[in-house]
Amino acid sequence: MDKWNTRATIKNTSFLSTFFDKTKEGKSFFSYRMKRWIVVISIHLLFFLSFAIDIQTLEGTLNGSRILGFHLIDPFTTIQVFLATYHLPINVIIGTSTIIIFYLFVGGKSYCSWVCPYGIISEIGEKLHNTLVTKKIIKERKFDHRVRHIFWFMFIIMAFTSGYLVFETFNVVGILSRFIAYGWSLALGWVLIVFLLEVFFSRRAWCTYLCPIGTTYGYIGKVSALRVQWNDNCDHCMVCHDVCFENQVLDLTKAKYDKQREEKGIKTQYVTGADCTLCGRCIDVCHADALKFDFRLKGLV
Repeated sequence: MDKWNTRATIKNTSFLSTFFDKTKEGKSFFSYRMKRWIVVISIHLLFFLSFAIDIQTLEGTLNGSRILGFHLIDPFTTIQVFLATYHLPINVIIGTSTIIIFYLFVGGKSYCSWVCPYGIISEIGEKLHNTLVTKKIIKERKFDHRVRHIFWFMFIIMAFTSGYLVFETFNVVGILSRFIAYGWSLALGWVLIVFLLEVFFSRRAWCTYLCPIGTTYGYIGKVSALRVQWNDNCDHCMVCHDVCFENQVLDLTKAKYDKQREEKGIKTQYVTGADCTLCGRCIDVCHADALKFDFRLKGLV
């Protein structure tokens, strides 16, 4: 993908070409999409191998696992368990605390881009959806992204009132994670239904509107240290806004804020929205070098 000479973006170039970027000099290198996919596949390959050949490196699933003996527990799973059983074993507390501390540094919703296996499937669905929209076979349907908070509360209320982890019955992420680690399940049919919903009805519907796991990591990400940083090289082309998974977080790239920034002498700003997944797509397509990853606490070190 040559963003310098052809202004190529994720939307107007072939899917495979988005796995590589080019420098101004024309040299190819891995894009953030390629890096993310490698990380996601590697994580789940470890899950698979740990069960299949008992290498005991990364055991379990994304709901709860052990890496070299250390427990890791998904925070939303922990919330459900506590509300359903009114009890938390010490290993669950330790595992959840470890995950929260980790994502406070690397960005809460980075889980969605760099760990979640459905993220890869959803990106494929997104490409198919955009192609169908471009050809006017289907219409683009968008809803208020804040509806995810309603679903989040619904699922925890279900756990509290039923004494059962209701969400896990149709948790696409959990179903995929268990499939990778342990094998086939009829529940994969539900994953297919969600995928088709995203292809033919609403782009990335599960991730954007429904998934309480991502919403939970978003709450953590609100105060996380790793951020995308914007600078005033920006020419407000809004290509980054077009390709962003959660483009409301990139409102700061709009020209309407320039006067306010100029008055205050602001040359750089961090993307602070809780919904940023740190996927790097905005960086991949920015031809002005106006976006990069930055550790916002580095001044304290």
